[in-house]
Amino acid sequence: MTPGDATALTPVLSRHWADPESWTLASYREHDGYAALLGALRMDPNEVIDTVKRSGLRGRGGAGFPTGVKWSFIKQDSSDPAPPPHYLVVNADESEPGTCKDVPLMLAAPHLLIEGTIIAAYAIRAHHAFIYVRGEVVPVVRRLRQAVAEAYQAGHLGTNIHGSGFDLDMVVHAGAGAYICGEETALLDSLEGRRGQPRLRPPFPAEAGLYGCPTVVNNVESLASVPSILANGDEWFRTMGTEKSPGFTLYSLSGHVTTPGQYEAPLGITLRELLAYAGGVRAGRALKFWTPGGSSTPLLTAEHLDVPLDYEGVTAAGSMLGTKALQIFDNTTCVVRAVRRWTEFYAHESCGKCTPCREGTYWLTQIYERLELGSATSQDLGALADIADSINGKSFCALGDGAASPIVSSLMHFGDEYRAHITLGGCPFDPAESTLLETQESRI
Repeated sequence: MTPGDATALTPVLSRHWADPESWTLASYREHDGYAALLGALRMDPNEVIDTVKRSGLRGRGGAGFPTGVKWSFIKQDSSDPAPPPHYLVVNADESEPGTCKDVPLMLAAPHLLIEGTIIAAYAIRAHHAFIYVRGEVVPVVRRLRQAVAEAYQAGHLGTNIHGSGFDLDMVVHAGAGAYICGEETALLDSLEGRRGQPRLRPPFPAEAGLYGCPTVVNNVESLASVPSILANGDEWFRTMGTEKSPGFTLYSLSGHVTTPGQYEAPLGITLRELLAYAGGVRAGRALKFWTPGGSSTPLLTAEHLDVPLDYEGVTAAGSMLGTKALQIFDNTTCVVRAVRRWTEFYAHESCGKCTPCREGTYWLTQIYERLELGSATSQDLGALADIADSINGKSFCALGDGAASPIVSSLMHFGDEYRAHITLGGCPFDPAESTLLETQESRI
């Protein structure tokens, strides 16, 4: 397949990323930046929520929950003489292996995120918004803070925004680097100054979130999609994507592809089509396995090249769309080694709150070490499956499920490869061949 035969890309979020100094307010204004905000401020907040509901925008952080419906969960009881404050929190704690869409968006178009955040805060009647950023990405933190300062100076933030009577303060908060803080309730604990650990639900954040008050937590890409919906209409948004998964989204292609990067396309495009844009798997190699939504999603294989990459299509194929982080692995890759590295990540990042995740991930890493060293037995494979099953669906949050999913799926698709590590006394693959620097030309 050639790019000409594939579903057309739909650059909306990424349209101006390559512009000179695209991150500045001056550049953003050249493309009608903040015009959607001015329009939203002339609407009733409930009308803004209804527009986003009709668009069918679904959360882009992993779960795919309808954004407008999430906003509507915030109670707007005007009869309460002392209503609690509402908060809006942006989850920019992008930390999962393979997931890399929010960082380039915030670096290239921070004002797009800020405008979407202001509109969302207006819709849910929140007067305080927080952007919680992964602590390691210092350039992103600096750029966001600079953009927020520009927005204040231009009157897009602060008191009585553009004469609307709406007040909003925005804070960019850098986390301490814990992966668990990507889980929304752990993020709220961290934002409150406590150790980030997932909370028991219910109550949900919409009822008792930040400081025990009604809170909406949205992903970066979800909020960055809002200005274009307000500017062009919900029907325009629905002309892209599928009926149940409308709109555009960012697919992150990494690994053994000719041209890795961010590809913005309608939901429902296939990996075969995206690979056509990316130049295919690197020369002389064939696709072996891939992740549709980051390291926490069950692996898919070359048999799934034509699965529609929307929420329903990927679920039907036995995986999850997740963060749309498409990690591509060719036939030089040892699946056992790849899954081992992810397992070590989850064991390191476990918050320790629940026993299945805390203890289970530790023992999983021990088994993978024996497989790599050639000292594993057939009983270890049984234990690997049993421990993964003991974690999946039984841990306090989704981190445990994310650790178990690639193990279960890799055993299902590549059981022979696991057994080969036992019968051959170690890994049969040359790790040098799977490096990105290794090419067909360099071996000749």
